[in-house]
Amino acid sequence: QLQLVESGGGLVQPGGSLRLSCAASGFTLDYYTIGWFRQVPGKERYIVSCISSGGGATNYADSVKGRFTVSGDNAKNTVYLQMNSLKPEDTGVYYCARVPKTYASSCIKNPGLYDNWGQGTQVTVSS
Repeated sequence: QLQLVESGGGLVQPGGSLRLSCAASGFTLDYYTIGWFRQVPGKERYIVSCISSGGGATNYADSVKGRFTVSGDNAKNTVYLQMNSLKPEDTGVYYCARVPKTYASSCIKNPGLYDNWGQGTQVTVSS
């Protein structure tokens, strides 16, 4: 069964950190780019970061550059999103999804091109 499962969300104060995980099953990450999206009520899913395994190419939205780090562990078939210096505007439901592996210089932004979406994990940044 093809599946992506996110975990690691929670409530954190501004300036805090969280690490999200995206565990893949039923397929190998070697042939895919994994994207991390954020969604808030009433808005479309917004690409935050992406990673292509093998070469480990990574990209970030301007709003999270320098604060978020995406990484992958092919042995565990899992992708991580380390989020530091969190801000209230980082609040939302975070999803991971896959797209056939790309070598583009930036993430594919259109969520409609991704598949196998996970169920999402809530991140709330608030004092």
